[in-house]
Amino acid sequence: MASYELRNEDLSVNSLRAAYCKGLSPVKVVESVFERVDAYHKVQPSVWIYLKSRESVVQVAQDLEIRFPDQKTRPPLFGIPFSIKDNIDIAELATTTACPPLARTPNKSAPVYKKLIEQGGIFIGKTNLEQLATGMTGCRSPYGTLSSVYNKDYIVGGSSSGSCVSVAAGLVSFSIGSDTAGSGRLPAAFNGIVGWKPTKGTVSATGITPACQSQDCIAVLTRNVEDARVVWHMIRGYDANDIYAKPEPYTYRLSSPQRSFTFGIPSSEALAVCSPMYRRMFDDTVKTLQAIGGILKPIDWMPFENAGKLLYEGTFVAERLAGLPDGWLEANKEGLHPVIRTIFEGAANRKTTATEVFRDLHAQQLFTRQAEKAFLPNEGGISVLLVPTAPTHYTISEVLAEPIAKNFALGDFAHFANVVDLCAIALPVSTYSIKELSSRMSEPKKDEGDDARLPFGVTLLGPRFADNEILDLGERIMEAVNGKGQAKN
Repeated sequence: MASYELRNEDLSVNSLRAAYCKGLSPVKVVESVFERVDAYHKVQPSVWIYLKSRESVVQVAQDLEIRFPDQKTRPPLFGIPFSIKDNIDIAELATTTACPPLARTPNKSAPVYKKLIEQGGIFIGKTNLEQLATGMTGCRSPYGTLSSVYNKDYIVGGSSSGSCVSVAAGLVSFSIGSDTAGSGRLPAAFNGIVGWKPTKGTVSATGITPACQSQDCIAVLTRNVEDARVVWHMIRGYDANDIYAKPEPYTYRLSSPQRSFTFGIPSSEALAVCSPMYRRMFDDTVKTLQAIGGILKPIDWMPFENAGKLLYEGTFVAERLAGLPDGWLEANKEGLHPVIRTIFEGAANRKTTATEVFRDLHAQQLFTRQAEKAFLPNEGGISVLLVPTAPTHYTISEVLAEPIAKNFALGDFAHFANVVDLCAIALPVSTYSIKELSSRMSEPKKDEGDDARLPFGVTLLGPRFADNEILDLGERIMEAVNGKGQAKN
């Protein structure tokens, strides 16, 4: 038995910081973490693709205590346990991207990992993901299918599946995933945690196996907004080696807790794809924003909807092929997950032309400019955009019956974010009874008790470089949801 019993809430970054200030040893935290990891292996054995040994991590914790005996000189992430999605490089460890034929062992670590270690973080392991970081369901990994921590029959979301479970199950304090089309936000919503996607290019993507390189972005998965902010500040910064990196303008305006703001939502036609339960809970969240000072304004939803279609209905899907070595697909297709093989062969057989690519690039610029206009204050624009993170929550069996169609349907409110260069945070705002989804099924499962519940989440989006404002408002929303915020009269 571990000598220190760790509760889920104790694993938050700020809780651990406070506990360390009172004399808690990181060795005790590590011992407790591995007790939890071992116990959860019996629940879901597919969280980890690589897990460090308990002995080696205890040694890291001991070394930290020796290096930083004075609390005043300890780095910000001193003793904070974290995981990393296995499409991110760590020197001398295999990066599989859940695709054994593509696995490689890098000699350099990704900058995002190096920064976390330099700031005192304790690395626990590399997490499972959908193969080639392609998918939003969590059902496409050769290392096993995970489920929502809330219910074994419901999808975990993807592609940062293991990262989200490692946080939601209380195995680590935070995890670093990736987000191209919603891969950090969707699983966060389906597991009741926070999924933070900063402005694309403001956190180094060097050392990440490309999915769609022009759209790839780091994701931070945490239990609360405050932790997301702390971790983001540790990893942000311009990287000249990242070809899509952006220097930040640092024009952040501090906000008042009572400051009013304007927000937009998808059109009624767009929201019609939501399950009735999801639509009701989204409407409730709209009322929450209005209660804390939000002013709902009409917007043109079409630029966001059209931008989302570019990822998989346009030529952008061909960029997933560009991330593979020449001839790799033909030589290794037999070793791919069947659904991934279908998607990649479909992209290859499409025979996309250069003319089509340029037309879609021009369309992207148009939709980006239109989205920018939606946020311009001097043109009557909104402060933020609010959307349901997903339109519904499918069971694993539903996804396995229609793997491509169900996956595609999940992206209606997620696919557009990186295409039009927005920052976004997925927030867990409520839960609901599984029986309230039963109208979609033939009949509820007999083993579902009256109290069986699933999480519901929304995503808050803002223009590029509005990261701090989005985090600020995210905190205000969560305070209101948790009964700590004050409604504005």
